[in-house]
Amino acid sequence: MRPLHIALAALVAAVWGVNFVVIEVGLGHFPPLLFSALRFLVAALPAVFFVGRPKVAWKWIVGVGLALGVAKFGLLFIGMDRGMPAGLSSLVLQIQAVFTALFAAVALGERPGRVRVLGMGVALAGIGVAAVDEGAGGPVLAFVLVIAAAACWGVSNVLTRKAAPPDSLNFMVWVSTVPVLPLLGLSLLFEGWDRDKEALAALDWSGAGIIVYVAWITTVFGFGAWGFLLRHHPASSVAPFTLLVPVFGMSSAALLLGESVSPLRWCAAALLVGGVALTSLAGTRRTGPTTVAAGPEAEAGVLAVAGERGPGAAGR
Repeated sequence: MRPLHIALAALVAAVWGVNFVVIEVGLGHFPPLLFSALRFLVAALPAVFFVGRPKVAWKWIVGVGLALGVAKFGLLFIGMDRGMPAGLSSLVLQIQAVFTALFAAVALGERPGRVRVLGMGVALAGIGVAAVDEGAGGPVLAFVLVIAAAACWGVSNVLTRKAAPPDSLNFMVWVSTVPVLPLLGLSLLFEGWDRDKEALAALDWSGAGIIVYVAWITTVFGFGAWGFLLRHHPASSVAPFTLLVPVFGMSSAALLLGESVSPLRWCAAALLVGGVALTSLAGTRRTGPTTVAAGPEAEAGVLAVAGERGPGAAGR
């Protein structure tokens, strides 16, 4: 990769890592479900006029929108609102790679090889260490909600691989249109009109800036830049940069929010990152129809639907 492209990949990882800190701050302005709805509303509505018509069937857009936008982000925002630290969330969410491999084995007939199985075991050990660390002084329910968010992310990854979208930004923008109304409805049902109204009435420049960051910087810029990199380089060259996301997430949370990082958490980070690297980058043995291989793409967020492609190949 050219130095400029390496810098761009590192910048995207930093943007996605710092996003957890921004979410933490944003939850002080908005209820979690309303916050998630606003994120997708601002990301999708202006952008649909620039990306063109959807390039995959609507069933895939709706399916990924519900699994990723409503379930994954809804659970993540609620978990963080209930006390899950931003840095730890950025780390624990990476267990989605294990869920993706398990779901792909069932739905896509991809049999994980020995290295991938080893990576899944190492990553699960990291989750166990993180659970012990969080259980010693944090809310267990919030931890479980983030794990559930990672599982929903795994479902959305498998659906995305089935859809095999040729344009990552186009796909992400149209996926972002799906969660808006369901999240708004859930917010009204569980968070209440009064709380939502109060949050919107108190909207100030800092709150607006937070929405712009999570919508346009992490979503539109992040996925646009990532898609550009995947079109010019093999996924095996681009995907490893996503392992920097929890590094940026934990370090920015420590610097900006004062979150402490215990020795157990460092141990969990080493196990999780190492396990995810083995799980995501190892090969698979296919027993079913050939599908598009994936390398990890975090925004926390989404796995990149890109095979071992040469320069100039289209990516998601």
